[in-house]
Amino acid sequence: MLTNRPRGVNDILPGDVEKWQWIERTARDVCRRFNVSEIRTPIFEHTELFTRGVGETTDIVEKEMYSFQDRGERSLTLRPEGTASAVRAFVENKMHAQPQPTKLFYIGPMFRYERPQAGRYRQFHQFGAEVIGVNDPSVDAEIIALAMTFFTELGLKNITLEINSVGSPESREVYRNVLREHLAPVKDQLCKDCQSRYDRNPMRILDCKVDACKQLIVNPPFMLDHLTEEDTTHFAQVREYLDSFGVDYKVNPRMVRGLDYYTQTAFEFIESGSTLSGGGRYNGMVQQLGGPDLSGIGFAVGIERVLIALQNQAVQVPLETGIDVFLVALGEAAQKRSVTLLQELRTTGLVADKDYLGKSMKAQMKAADRLKARQVVLLGDDELAAGIANVKNMETGEQVSVPLSELVEKLQQKL
Repeated sequence: MLTNRPRGVNDILPGDVEKWQWIERTARDVCRRFNVSEIRTPIFEHTELFTRGVGETTDIVEKEMYSFQDRGERSLTLRPEGTASAVRAFVENKMHAQPQPTKLFYIGPMFRYERPQAGRYRQFHQFGAEVIGVNDPSVDAEIIALAMTFFTELGLKNITLEINSVGSPESREVYRNVLREHLAPVKDQLCKDCQSRYDRNPMRILDCKVDACKQLIVNPPFMLDHLTEEDTTHFAQVREYLDSFGVDYKVNPRMVRGLDYYTQTAFEFIESGSTLSGGGRYNGMVQQLGGPDLSGIGFAVGIERVLIALQNQAVQVPLETGIDVFLVALGEAAQKRSVTLLQELRTTGLVADKDYLGKSMKAQMKAADRLKARQVVLLGDDELAAGIANVKNMETGEQVSVPLSELVEKLQQKL
């Protein structure tokens, strides 16, 4: 049916959307403390941005992008990730002319065509942060600490941080040859994707999820053993800063991440076997997209996966529930007055609502209770004629009469 949502996308309904808002508020608050500014980029970009920025050999570009021709026969793509768009905006708007570093964060939907499953959808949402313009190892540790602070503020525990160095282009060129030599005897037994990766990007074979490939890749050589001296020093300093921050981590030499743009530091945050967040350094992307030779580092967090982790750990989301005032109006004149009174209450900042269906007083009181109203204003035609309203405290049951001329002021004082 055309009235059903497409496969792999979700409606976020009242009752759940408040959880999303709380996660987003937490992200914004943490970024404020780290002096990271929000950026909002288009949902679609020129396809070339992602083929160049993300990498032509990645699964995202080869299999997962939502690309289409517009009426001008230009190839456009719904953004599959946020870093390339942020870097494009950095270059196009000449943010590199400003004093560096530039610290940015984003929150929004991403799109990838893949088999929907728990925590993985065709439209999904990410919170991400980027620091562009400096290659200081302390910034690597800082961006990791930002992500860890976010998880901590949400109340999540037992989050495992895994880190690795995927080296500079110089390190990787040497390592690719060593890895190809190691994998040559089993090349023909690898899955079709890995056979393709063997020549183009053999490091991606280490990240293959096919069980048969995992069993074939026994005791592979690791990038950590083939780093340049500069890369080795950089990674050692990142670890020193993480130690000084008190951030626990473990080195995972098999980690390569799924995007071609990563250089040097790479990391993932894992909860119950699921990756909540991944990121790393991307020292060549700014220049590749037409900007100066500036480095960058960042991460992205899957919000849907965070929600699953919160549920797994039974974290109580601190949601604001209830309204300040519910108006119970009985009689035609009282109904008309309740409309203007409702607007007066809302204008002063109170959260207020009323019945619109002409229900009985008993039904209206039930509605007030269902909405967790703190105060109920009872107004009938007789009360209106006398210039008063009855105000009931729903917590204590106390009820008092208040002159209509003083009602808004009295309610503000009570609430």
